[in-house]
Amino acid sequence: MRSRTYYVYMLTNRGGTLYTGVTGDLFRRVWQHRDGNGSRFTTRYNLNRLIWFEETDDITVAIAREKQIKAWRRKWKVDLVKMNNGDWRDLAAGWYEN
Repeated sequence: MRSRTYYVYMLTNRGGTLYTGVTGDLFRRVWQHRDGNGSRFTTRYNLNRLIWFEETDDITVAIAREKQIKAWRRKWKVDLVKMNNGDWRDLAAGWYEN
């Protein structure tokens, strides 16, 4: 049986608003957010820059991690991003260009 990969991810915008989500297809989900079809919150605040993600092969672990991060203080989320992506670059830059 082939294992599946799930992702917990964080998006931001120019103002620094943060959004945490979970998906089984990071490429498609980030595209949806960029296209304005992600969620009401991400569309409203134009959250379209992927700044952090982690993978797991267990959906229950992914969902638990998403809930854990959503409950964190903003500083802890910022520290998590800085630890892995200190300059907050868009990790999906170039994914959708021909």
